Amino acid sequence: MQKKILIVDDDPDILDSITMILESQGYEVVTARDGIEALASLRAEKPDLMILDLLMPKMDGFNVCKELQDSRWSKYRNMPIMILTSVRQEPSRRRYELETGLTLNVDDYIEKPIAPDLLLERVEKLIKRREGV
Repeated sequence: MQKKILIVDDDPDILDSITMILESQGYEVVTARDGIEALASLRAEKPDLMILDLLMPKMDGFNVCKELQDSRWSKYRNMPIMILTSVRQEPSRRRYELETGLTLNVDDYIEKPIAPDLLLERVEKLIKRREGV
């Protein structure tokens, strides 16, 4: 069965290139340009994986992660989240912890730019982990 991936990024070039890479490997791709669209797409599309940028307008990736901790989103708890951002990992994790008092609970964290083969490898690993393979 075709796996569905939600890509959330405000940069249209990033959305296009990641969509092309993933679709070339048979994934179904859904995109959103900010956190508000991401949460709406999550409910409507029920993706197998979310690739999330941190810095976006309206609602950023930090707030998406925080929102998903709420019990209203509990049915999405097992969906892997991959952060793909130009923000370095340590400062962003610290910022999130300071702002929310929570640990940034994501399954993978990748800094842009990323090589297509590495992206596919990490996506495949997260999807297999979700399936318990």
